[in-house]
Amino acid sequence: MPTNPQALLWTPPPAVDVEALPAGKWWDAVRAAPLVGERALELLGDATGAVIQDKHGPLYWLVKVGSATSWHLRQVRVLTQLVDESTYLGVPPVSWTEGPETHWRVPLTVDHYLTDAWRLWEALAEADRAEHGRAPEGRQLCERCQLPTDEPIPVEVEDSRSHVGKVTYACPTHAPLYSKRRHPRSLTSAAAAEHEGRRSR
Repeated sequence: MPTNPQALLWTPPPAVDVEALPAGKWWDAVRAAPLVGERALELLGDATGAVIQDKHGPLYWLVKVGSATSWHLRQVRVLTQLVDESTYLGVPPVSWTEGPETHWRVPLTVDHYLTDAWRLWEALAEADRAEHGRAPEGRQLCERCQLPTDEPIPVEVEDSRSHVGKVTYACPTHAPLYSKRRHPRSLTSAAAAEHEGRRSR
């Protein structure tokens, strides 16, 4: 089951605007950047629970508290209760189901509430690999800020017939600046296959 089939133990307050609610109390929230989030949502299909999309594009899934705290995926963040501080998620009224403002991309219902954390991780991991390729080992320098990042995103690949081209990386903050320079990647392309250590057919 993708969601909690029982009566909802939590519903958004009867607000007239987006309200900041604490993560880690009723649910944890998993935030994904727009490109990765959209692909993961498509992969999940009917297995997704309720999803919030904020006005800037990121998607937020609600999951069982503590079920995603060990995750490490590029452009994915887990919002939960921390030992020394609280983390909040902007939650829109239930009736807000259309953008462009923050809204319920997948409306909250009894059948669509919490998403199964394992299924969500699988969808996000596949979406991350499809959008950004195989994650390199170790930290990489961001071309823009020249600082090391644990979430390197390839932003430019110089293809070569004889060997893997030079890969330029950026941190999640600066990667969008290269969107016009980066060509869409296909997991079946020869360049991607070489970069990921696979032989193209």
